[in-house]
Amino acid sequence: MRVLYVYCHPLDDSFHAAIRKEALAGLKEAGHEIDLLDLYAEGFDPVLTAQRRRDYHDPARNRANNEAHADRLMAANAIVLQFPTWSFGPPAMLKGWFDRMFGPGIALDLSDPAQAKPMLLHIKRITGIATYGRPRWQAIAMADPPRKIIKRYLPWFAGRKAIVRYHALYHMNIATPTQRSRFLANIRRQMVRF
Repeated sequence: MRVLYVYCHPLDDSFHAAIRKEALAGLKEAGHEIDLLDLYAEGFDPVLTAQRRRDYHDPARNRANNEAHADRLMAANAIVLQFPTWSFGPPAMLKGWFDRMFGPGIALDLSDPAQAKPMLLHIKRITGIATYGRPRWQAIAMADPPRKIIKRYLPWFAGRKAIVRYHALYHMNIATPTQRSRFLANIRRQMVRF
């Protein structure tokens, strides 16, 4: 499978960097082709400018404005999204990527606005890997938006036929070294089974 691995964390010495290392090793071990999209390292601009917003509903212009990233998304059979949860949501950088990639001419057909149609039918798997600074019960009290984005929102664009998984380490700020090690080992196992 060709996996688009969307990574969103600014620090290259973080726990997220360790998660990414294990996840990529697991995917490689399983024989998948990996396209690592490191949003921070690549300097992705998440801002939807005034002109890009004007072009948004024109599928050809919207696609052209986002061509490099759209081509990578279209070449993938699977997507893995790895990110920290900040203020009970994905980082602004990743939210901007969603805003830019999941629009007309890329991920949805709005030729009939009353009947939007998904365009990522080639995506067979969607996996989210997230960390939270708070316990799960607080994320649930806030409706856990990152989990819903991965498990409910993104699958629509794949025609609701993609296999979806979500792996989260809650209350990471007080996680013990053992808990962190277990999470890393589990992520590697899950990616080997991907």
